Amino acid sequence: MSIVDWPAAERPREKLLQRGPESLSDAELLAIFLRTGVTGKTAVDLSRELLARFGGVRALLAASQKEFCAAPGLGGAKYAQLQAVLEMGRRQLGEGLQRGATLSSSQDVEMYLHARLGDRKQEVFCCLFLDNRHRVLAFEELFYGTINGTAVYAREIVRRGLFHNAAAVILVHNHPSGAAEPSQADEALTVGLMQALALVDIRVLDHMVIGDREAVSFSARGML
Repeated sequence: MSIVDWPAAERPREKLLQRGPESLSDAELLAIFLRTGVTGKTAVDLSRELLARFGGVRALLAASQKEFCAAPGLGGAKYAQLQAVLEMGRRQLGEGLQRGATLSSSQDVEMYLHARLGDRKQEVFCCLFLDNRHRVLAFEELFYGTINGTAVYAREIVRRGLFHNAAAVILVHNHPSGAAEPSQADEALTVGLMQALALVDIRVLDHMVIGDREAVSFSARGML
């Protein structure tokens, strides 16, 4: 039976409009994105199969283009649409980190960092540069590494801080392994960067480690 033959209250699109998106299952939300199924399967049936194939929504959204397009009912056009939707979500979250914005919520910052770094397959080291009123000057990805580490150079961070005329910085990096717990190397790196940046009067406000489902703040733990 086609979805158009379902009772109106059970059709994903109508259900969303009547009850809100939170009332839909993962498969129903995905079905709205897919719009159509394949021969012998509704969009909801196809969505259930795709979620089972990838292991859930997050894994599906993080799939590479090759993995995504290899699944039945998907292709390059759907992949492009999905990437556009994901990027709009990141940009919406990132609007609070645009130049001139004052950091008012650590939760908003954490949500943005998770959206930007949570599913990266390599380690990325970033800096959020701030003025003396904690207004955002710039957010930059500075160093890229492997699945378990990256080389970070204090001289480059100092240079970028001076370029932006920053008074403070929040250090950020992800752990592709998924565990956000800082390593001894992370702690030693933080101490070294604090010392280097102090020489040019730039304060390190925090160092955040982004894991799979959580983030660890050095500041919140009293590690700075």
